[in-house]
Amino acid sequence: MLGTNREHPLPLRSEITDWFAGKGWAPRAHQLAVLEATEAGDSALLIAPTGAGKTLAGFLPTINDLIENPRPGLHTLYLSPLKALAVDVQRNLTTPISEMGLGIRVEARTGDTPSHRRQRQRFDPPQILLTTPEQLALLLSHPDSTKLFGSLRRVVLDELHAMVTNKRGELMSLGVARLGSIAPQLRITALSATVARPDLLRDWIASPVPGAEARLLMGQGGAKPHIEILKSEQVIPWAGHSSLYAIPDLYRTIKEHKTTLLFVNTRSQAEMLFQELWQANEDMLPIAMHHGSLAVEQRRKVEAAMSEGRLRAVVCTSTLDLGIDWGDVDLVVQVGAPKGSSRMLQRIGRANHRLDEPSKALFVPSNRFEVLECEAALEAVEHNHQDSEDPVSGGLDVLAQHILGMACADAFDPVALHAEIRRAWPYRELSWEQFERTVDFVATGGYALRAYERYAKLRQTGDGKFRISNPQVAQQYRLNIGTIVEEPMVKVRLVKGRGFTKGATTGPIGRFGRVLGEMEEYFFTTLTKGDTFLFGSEIVAYEGMFESEAYVSRSQGKDPKIPSYMGGKFPLSTFLADGVRKLLAHPDQWHLLPDQVSDWLRLQQEASILPAADSLLVETFPRGAQNYLVCYPFEGRLAHQTLGMLLTRRLERARARPLGFVASDYSLAVWGLGDFSALIRTDRLSLDELFDEDMLGDDLEAWLDESQLMRRTFRNCAIIAGLIERRHPGQKEKTGRQITVSSDIIYDVLYQHEPDHILIQATRRDAARGLLDIERLGHMLARIKRHIVHKPLDRISPLAVPVLLDIGKVPVVGEARESTMAEAAEELIAEAMGVSPASSEARKRAN
Repeated sequence: MLGTNREHPLPLRSEITDWFAGKGWAPRAHQLAVLEATEAGDSALLIAPTGAGKTLAGFLPTINDLIENPRPGLHTLYLSPLKALAVDVQRNLTTPISEMGLGIRVEARTGDTPSHRRQRQRFDPPQILLTTPEQLALLLSHPDSTKLFGSLRRVVLDELHAMVTNKRGELMSLGVARLGSIAPQLRITALSATVARPDLLRDWIASPVPGAEARLLMGQGGAKPHIEILKSEQVIPWAGHSSLYAIPDLYRTIKEHKTTLLFVNTRSQAEMLFQELWQANEDMLPIAMHHGSLAVEQRRKVEAAMSEGRLRAVVCTSTLDLGIDWGDVDLVVQVGAPKGSSRMLQRIGRANHRLDEPSKALFVPSNRFEVLECEAALEAVEHNHQDSEDPVSGGLDVLAQHILGMACADAFDPVALHAEIRRAWPYRELSWEQFERTVDFVATGGYALRAYERYAKLRQTGDGKFRISNPQVAQQYRLNIGTIVEEPMVKVRLVKGRGFTKGATTGPIGRFGRVLGEMEEYFFTTLTKGDTFLFGSEIVAYEGMFESEAYVSRSQGKDPKIPSYMGGKFPLSTFLADGVRKLLAHPDQWHLLPDQVSDWLRLQQEASILPAADSLLVETFPRGAQNYLVCYPFEGRLAHQTLGMLLTRRLERARARPLGFVASDYSLAVWGLGDFSALIRTDRLSLDELFDEDMLGDDLEAWLDESQLMRRTFRNCAIIAGLIERRHPGQKEKTGRQITVSSDIIYDVLYQHEPDHILIQATRRDAARGLLDIERLGHMLARIKRHIVHKPLDRISPLAVPVLLDIGKVPVVGEARESTMAEAAEELIAEAMGVSPASSEARKRAN
């Protein structure tokens, strides 16, 4: 964790320098730089690689100051995105403090902390408190918060890059701005390992304390990681995301290393990989699994076993991305494409955790497109290219929650609170009109709801201040605080449908059919009545949703309109997408690829053309009784899913008779009865008009009005804003069904009577930014304008095979069934080559 750099003088107390000497260490330059900035009265953003001792750098000024000026009361507040990280830091911090013989109290406060301890911490706080953004908001909502935080000198924000891109970061920014008002003497130290635009993060921490300078400190880079892409003798699949072909290689790799972390991108992938490795575990090696759905007790057992070196491997998701010290991990394996270089660098840093020795990592692509992505990631890591997301502007739903919290603490003056909120970076441009409307919403529910007493949470006093209308409001607020809304599951119920006809408005006959199973609600939010998809090996038609159930009927069609493929959780980063496009466009780089992948690209050259780096390739070809349009934007699944919805609407207007589409991270395929090639050749279909940016106008609005997406997004915003409460004192937590009923009723009222309500605004912002990826889609449409290359074909191309394999071949729940994919791949490859599926040539080219 620490180095042996003795070039700098040590402005540290002897207790600290003696402790360093006893360990054979010396502080690193960036650790001393943080101390220097703090003593000069400045805030600081430290960016340093994993293993550089960032955590100790954050706390050295605190320990040094408390030795020189011992005093009770809260001195330093540490904020972490993960409860486990706060607990881990407490363990790693109390050890050196104890070894130095110091009487400094360090405590953690999370949702897992016993209530009696949390109560005691408000009146008898430790000198160092380690907590989360939600707990900070909770503490600030109490009338005694000014006393608790009045002595605060420092705030340490760990893994800041992971916080500033989401609503938890928005809530944290408002809390830190409040701390700046309570304790203007405080200074902020932010820690991060992977940042693309450091100046934005520096501005983020400078905002809450305008009187202090914020320094940007760059830690010395460590040894470059040693990364390889798996060289397997097995056939790399053309499609799929399970990587089951590599199980023998992975098991052999685990046996060759002391401790291995195997990262995957989804929980379902983690479950499947763990089961497959356990079946291959003939040596009974201790292998465990860690993801967010496991019980907290199970996660703690795995974490403890990891720290003690008792496990040979852990299959994990993003829950282990961040800076927990896992001891002797000597290999990180990324199973499936990494999706982003910054995330990959963060994960690679889990191995070794020592700055002077290279971390070791292995990429295991799940399919051939992912091989290209892994190569692009390899180059990005080699040159330390970052592609982390920029901080986001603040949402009005989070703002509403914060305003209510401030009223719970004390009556507030709106002018003063508006000025304070604008010191939070995400809300720096918040207008008075937006703020005033948000206060009015918290106070009355807004124009459409002000007649209902239950929404009246604030009262205005004679001097113009706002206070809570009754004590129960504060109790309710504290029970429902936070910005994390779990994605609910929806029951899928089979009913007798009326069949789908153009313009049909009648619903299903009866709502009491048998339940086929469950799946995540998000899938249904993008459907409109009549859309067909695959569930449990049967093609069904979507009939509608009521509360927390989705109703489907049997479909007579052979292919589903929307293949219900549940792919990777993370979108492909723009940076890696550019890398994949460049790799495709430069055959002189294909020697880096496995022979079976480079041969695949040469087959594409023979049969069609390859996508250029600066344009969009659109292929059209017949297959059976249908015609296909396949394009290769490389903009990620979310943007492609939205593009597919909008393209099919436009193709319907052009009378191309589209039947459905399927989207992957790399490409998009639309199929229908119309001859796409002939329509384009005779100018009855213009690709420039089809992909025009104006699709993000009326077409998008019309689709949003028809789909469930806005309703479900509104529900989440309403929960965060406090309009819909999940928990009530002395009552069971509301079920997802109860919440959905309340949400749908309120949405209908607001959409009809107050369409510019702040929660409708927040809903549109969330849908555009996250669920639909509108901004990225807009950039793509602008990039390809007048740069669309059309290639008409008489059969499927090799590059189109992977996306077509998703059509009707993937079950709703779980990952791709590799055997089914292999059979379908052989058939499609044979078609692409114009040979018989059973021929040796077809099998050779497939491999």
